[in-house]
Amino acid sequence: MRVKTGFSRKRAHKKVLKQAKGYRMTKRRLIKVAKEALLHAGVYAYAGRKQKKQEQRKLWITRINGALTDTGLSYSNFVKAMKDKNIELDRKVLAQIIKEDPEAFKKIVEEVKG
Repeated sequence: MRVKTGFSRKRAHKKVLKQAKGYRMTKRRLIKVAKEALLHAGVYAYAGRKQKKQEQRKLWITRINGALTDTGLSYSNFVKAMKDKNIELDRKVLAQIIKEDPEAFKKIVEEVKG
């Protein structure tokens, strides 16, 4: 007996169109175009997750460097001095300290300098 793909195809198409909701023009209406758009969206999302980490790291470094301008130290010299003194604070924690407790950061800088 011949079985047509009516229901299963309709369900699959409905799923694709539901995922493509919010897209513009034919990308939200036509199955082939929507599928292609979803494939690209996945690629962009994957790349974006990697870029997000890079952007965060850049932001932390910028904040640390900005806070160091008053002290006369450059970022690279500060990081090297921290390694020499065996102070194991990562960039994320340093940026949080700068944002929430600048006095504590000044103490860390004095420790690194002295």
